[in-house]
Amino acid sequence: MEESDKDGGTVPPEKLVKVYLKMRAARETLVKAHEAELQKLEDAMKSVKQGLLEYCKTQNVDSVRLADGSGMFYRSVKKRFWTSDWESMSRFILEHKVPELLEKRLHQGNTQAFLEQHPDLLPPGLNVDSEYTITVRRT
Repeated sequence: MEESDKDGGTVPPEKLVKVYLKMRAARETLVKAHEAELQKLEDAMKSVKQGLLEYCKTQNVDSVRLADGSGMFYRSVKKRFWTSDWESMSRFILEHKVPELLEKRLHQGNTQAFLEQHPDLLPPGLNVDSEYTITVRRT
């Protein structure tokens, strides 16, 4: 697909790259400005949440419905699980036949490397989506 300029001709790639670089720089400026404001807001929200957690703790309650009906808040326990020993965890998963402890996704880089090293092996059910992309760099 070729871009056309105002007089109907093709826009040269040099012009497209310059325009793209200017647009990318403008986007980066906007993102940086908004990141600082967003961080302030997130910090303030974190402080409010901490105050609500403290309220639940001191009042020994897990939820509160506001008397004026404008809202409610509740606390819950959020757990995260990870391993610091993947080798042992892998053995455990295989030994106890619990693959559901893992997330169902493929490591993109490792899958590509495997397919490049074993072009004659295609894992069943594997789907591949390829598309061309453009990378613009300043020189």
